[in-house]
This record gives sequence, structure tokens and C-alpha cells, in this order.
Amino acid sequence: MDGLNSNLDLNEGLVPRVMPNIGEWGPQQVPSTKSKRRARWLTITAFVVILAAVIAYGYWMYTLMR
Repeated sequence: MDGLNSNLDLNEGLVPRVMPNIGEWGPQQVPSTKSKRRARWLTITAFVVILAAVIAYGYWMYTLMR
């Protein structure tokens, strides 16, 4: 039964430069859920704006070439 005696070290096998600093209550300097959510929406918004700009530019070029 390996599940009952599983290793709880989540950093096992990681290169030391990518391990988070471990404080008294857990990892330090890890992005919060709020900042990750904000980054996710910012990425989606940027993608939609860039896509709209490319489509608008393509439509404008299409109307010039007609």
C-alpha cells in the first residue's frame, strides 16, 4: 500500500534554483491566487484585443484592394 506511506516532500527531485523558499508556514514568494487570476484575465483580454486589431487591419487592407 504505497498510498498510505506516500512521500509528502513536493520538492523532491527539483533543481534547487526552482524550489520556493520554505518559511515557517509554507512556501514564500509564491504568486497568490488573486494575482494568477488577474494575469489570466489580462492574457485573455490582450489576446482578444490583438486578434481584433489583426482582423480590423485585414478588413481594411481588403477594402483598399477591392
